Amino acid sequence: MRVFVMALVRTKSRSHPVGVRPGWSPPRGRRGRQVVRFMGHPERELIPRDRPELKLHLEGRMVQLTNLQKLFWPELGITKGDLLRYYARVSKYLLPHLVDRAMVMKRYPNGAGGDFFFQKRAPVPRPDWIEICSIKHASGSIIDFPIVRDLPSLLWVINLGCIDLNPWYARCDDVDRPDYLHFDLDPVEGTEFQRVCETALLVHQALDKLKIPNFAKTAGSRGIHIYVPIVRGPLQKEVWTFAKEFALSITGLIPSRLPVSTEFPSGRRVTCS
Repeated sequence: MRVFVMALVRTKSRSHPVGVRPGWSPPRGRRGRQVVRFMGHPERELIPRDRPELKLHLEGRMVQLTNLQKLFWPELGITKGDLLRYYARVSKYLLPHLVDRAMVMKRYPNGAGGDFFFQKRAPVPRPDWIEICSIKHASGSIIDFPIVRDLPSLLWVINLGCIDLNPWYARCDDVDRPDYLHFDLDPVEGTEFQRVCETALLVHQALDKLKIPNFAKTAGSRGIHIYVPIVRGPLQKEVWTFAKEFALSITGLIPSRLPVSTEFPSGRRVTCS
């Protein structure tokens, strides 16, 4: 298995985790508001805070933003507009990880605490500048996924109620050959987050011993994702096979006091506790 793994791992360039560089904070306007430095305007707030909706013109395109004052995190006073402003601020760092990939939309129409649903097909009607990645599934049906390529398309997706982003593992020019994989550490009921962190550390240490670059990030809920950049080449099924074998080998190293749930592409879930 080690030989197979080393054939996958990117050796000449290291990917970096998505996020904002340490110590960075958005600049402040004269009234203390956070502003976005955008297209040469030194102090221009891209999305005003006093507008319930907005037609935003940028990069030669118009993005319709709606329900900007709707509370998405009521207990924190955070609105949908705040979410859009956040994504605008981090777009410089985020977009390189999204371009050329199909986007699965996870939509929260009533905010983070409300019900959500997954949507694969790009909604109709939609702006004619939204690019599409058409993927044929095993059933024979072809699904047209949207692609987030720039700031206008990013804000369009977030405006649909997408809080976390779920891009495809492979690029659109070869959708069956991923260039990264990830391990989803999903805590079973009653598991403290500290236990999830301890499990993530074990996975990280095991990957490090195999000299496989890996990066952790928090999941959209209570778990941790560990991302592994790989050289594009093996088919998706081969990558899944490695991920499954690795996950099963790790469960033998996890102390019995750390309950772990592992799910494979088939949907079969194995719980070790």
